[in-house]
Amino acid sequence: MAPHSANAIPTRLLMWQRVRQYAVPPSMIETATARRAVGDWAGACAAARIDVDLDLRAVRDRHGTDLATRLRADLRRLAPDLLRWHMPRIAPDGRLRPGLTLCLARYGGSGAVAPQLVVRTPPAWADAGQRMSLALWHGSGGRATGQHPHPHPHPDRRFRLDLHRHLWDAARSGDLPRRCGATAAPSGAPPDRATTHGDSWAVARWAAEAERLLRAEGRPRGAFTVRLGARSRAVLELAAPDDSHAPTCRPLPGALPPQRAAALPVLPEAAARVLPDLELLRAGLIAPDGLHPLVAAVLAPAGPPTPYARAAAYGWPAAGAARPADPHRVECRGEVHRIALRDGVLTAIDHDPAQLRREGLLVALGGPALPCLRAIDAVHRDPQALPAVRERLSHGDVAGALDVVEGLLGPKAVLRDGPLREELESAAARRVHHGLFRSGLVSEHPAAAGAGHTEAGHAEPHHRPRVDRRTPLPLRLKRSSRTRPRTGLAG
Repeated sequence: MAPHSANAIPTRLLMWQRVRQYAVPPSMIETATARRAVGDWAGACAAARIDVDLDLRAVRDRHGTDLATRLRADLRRLAPDLLRWHMPRIAPDGRLRPGLTLCLARYGGSGAVAPQLVVRTPPAWADAGQRMSLALWHGSGGRATGQHPHPHPHPDRRFRLDLHRHLWDAARSGDLPRRCGATAAPSGAPPDRATTHGDSWAVARWAAEAERLLRAEGRPRGAFTVRLGARSRAVLELAAPDDSHAPTCRPLPGALPPQRAAALPVLPEAAARVLPDLELLRAGLIAPDGLHPLVAAVLAPAGPPTPYARAAAYGWPAAGAARPADPHRVECRGEVHRIALRDGVLTAIDHDPAQLRREGLLVALGGPALPCLRAIDAVHRDPQALPAVRERLSHGDVAGALDVVEGLLGPKAVLRDGPLREELESAAARRVHHGLFRSGLVSEHPAAAGAGHTEAGHAEPHHRPRVDRRTPLPLRLKRSSRTRPRTGLAG
């Protein structure tokens, strides 16, 4: 890949580069693909850390055999690892967008109450493990088939994949080059300005994608919006001289009232922006072997990537690969000594075991440690691979993080106090919050229920929760008041 200066690479691309490196590990893709190949869609979802909150028998009883048959067919075509690959993410760490209900397929026409297959992400306070869930949203009630509450139960209009089945349907993945703009643009089409580092908007595809959007909404032509930022949106109109001409986008003449603009169809994010994989390939920030196999097969069809090649693209340990045997080398007492794994533990192999026991006792009594022992202690507490462990834990890859730790310290090592142990303990504690959310015991952040409550899931006594939009209005006014007495001021 071509070398790049870190200062010249946009932050967004650096985020997606880390996401492609850590968020969907090769082991997940291989396991999910193997289970999907034999028809085990539920096992494939489990391998991709997706919980299934729907019952096909209950769906059949409530909506009929036809809808249950269509739903079962979609579940068999679902590639959950590919869905995780293309899920919306947030800066700066590239985690899944929290509290999202995203539509994958609609059943029953374009009405707002049509049942929809949705995938959901937990709120930010319960997103440990980066797990998702599948459910069937029934429309009228706002609730999906699932026992735990969700902060945003309705499908999001901006983030939807029912018009982009190639991003999760294994049978439609071949449509990716045409839909993402990787193929040659037709004559007369405007240049795709989204391929530059400074602009990630796929402007050249807006007209074709807007036509699909409006057709799905039952409108042959009309106005739509594109969300450009937190407080910015573009209101465009899809128009053509007649049905024989390709439609084009143009700014809507005149300004619409905010209420009318908010009611217009929203171009999905997957259509508004250029595909991150395409940006990374064109910028030279990723190799084809670093892509998902279904994506690499259509964007860079140079041959199917092997597990070893894809693992080597970013330094991942491939399954069955032998661990490097070259030990660490430390200068100790005027000599160069070796530190390596022996019997499942990182040890100083150039020291006699009896000597190491004596030196360990000396350190326990407050004496100075050998340089070899200091080096081992440093690896236990704050290893150089700690950022890689943090990234894997952040994206829910606990097995991958433990593989890195075992490769450094050995499978029989006992972790010592330090940043490494704190990261692993913190990840385990956050998973408890996710379990409480999934079980329905806690529906919001424990600190958001107000101070002074001691019930399960509420703040403890004398705890001062952070003031945000969840804080009750009286408490918010009291905390923001300037009438409280101040001490330490000169009279």
